[in-house]
Amino acid sequence: MRRWRSPSLARTISPPRFELLAGAAAGQTSPLDDAAIVIFGAAVWPGGRASPALARRVGYGLAAARARPGCPVFCSGGLGRHGPSEARVMADLLQAAGVDPGRLVLDEHSCDTLENVIAALGFLRARGLGRAIICTDAYHLPRVAMMLALLGVRSEPGPIGAGRGGAQRGEWWRMSAREVLAYPYDLALVLLRRREILAHTNSMGETAGT
Repeated sequence: MRRWRSPSLARTISPPRFELLAGAAAGQTSPLDDAAIVIFGAAVWPGGRASPALARRVGYGLAAARARPGCPVFCSGGLGRHGPSEARVMADLLQAAGVDPGRLVLDEHSCDTLENVIAALGFLRARGLGRAIICTDAYHLPRVAMMLALLGVRSEPGPIGAGRGGAQRGEWWRMSAREVLAYPYDLALVLLRRREILAHTNSMGETAGT
């Protein structure tokens, strides 16, 4: 798992950069579903293997992608201790499971949850989408939903496994305890920087519309 850390504010507000995989067309979404599926990253293990947490989240994203075939899939997660990036591992697993690469958008620069959220917000604004389908672990979901709500984004949980979703008990309680500390920190940080974050991400939507 990635270590929770205090993000650099300057880097947090830096322009999100996305990679469209082959066949992806900016601005093309289904008129029936004003949403994007957003998969939040977790650690990559040696040899480029997905950690159990990353594999779970990709599984949730895959279920969401199959249930909502008109939605783009935003894979968010940068390079950690081991390569490749979390987003790249997500995309490889999703393509191997049959997801059209034209639906996949990679954010390979975000290194923590707040950066994931800001990058997702920038993507939603650029595509003119109004909702995020959150694909992450249940212990992580409340913090993600809180930050999105503070930034004016409607969200809903993706298909999340019952209980611990197959996670080991020790890992689950350790990560849940970390969320207790991270939640108030990110709440305060988003409230402090909300105007700046919104100004930046709104400008992405305006640029995409010109």
